[in-house]
Amino acid sequence: MTEEEFTEFYAHSVHRLTGQLYVMTGDLHEAQDAVQEAFVRAWSKRRRLDGRRAPEAWVRTVAWRLAVRRRRTVRGGLRAWIGRADPATTAEPGPEAVDIAAALRRLPSRQRHCAALFYVCDLPVERIAAETGLAVGTVKTHLARARAGLAGHLGRPAPPGNPSLPPGRGTASGPGAVRLRADAPAPRGPRAP
Repeated sequence: MTEEEFTEFYAHSVHRLTGQLYVMTGDLHEAQDAVQEAFVRAWSKRRRLDGRRAPEAWVRTVAWRLAVRRRRTVRGGLRAWIGRADPATTAEPGPEAVDIAAALRRLPSRQRHCAALFYVCDLPVERIAAETGLAVGTVKTHLARARAGLAGHLGRPAPPGNPSLPPGRGTASGPGAVRLRADAPAPRGPRAP
């Protein structure tokens, strides 16, 4: 990948990757830092990165691993970073985004990671398995549990169907189904005090 190609790749994918990692980690500042560091590492390997070999997946995987490593080593600092935003300059998220973000933070890390890759990144189960190093069946299990957990946290009943297979991306499959697409409005549930 040439310098110009890398610059174009960065410009087209940095915001998308930051948003995806934010959903995975629940911390915008950590997501921004991890994605930036992943791009720095990608820059040094740009000659080996090839558009056909999914450089965005490479950066996303590196950023995720960096975020996990940081979380393990600096758990106490995480709370300080979350409260760091200046409310006077930061636009407030809508109530639906707050509800979904809070519900995602309650999920175990692997469930949140798989759900973010499936619903936000729109990756198929096989690709998620390849990126995470998990078996396809394990990814399906994490997706089913994440979906049920999100439904419970959002105050909605889990949709009917086979719990071992996640429903189609961004589709509602019954009354009270949870929509996880970024462009779809999320249902409102009771808010925790």
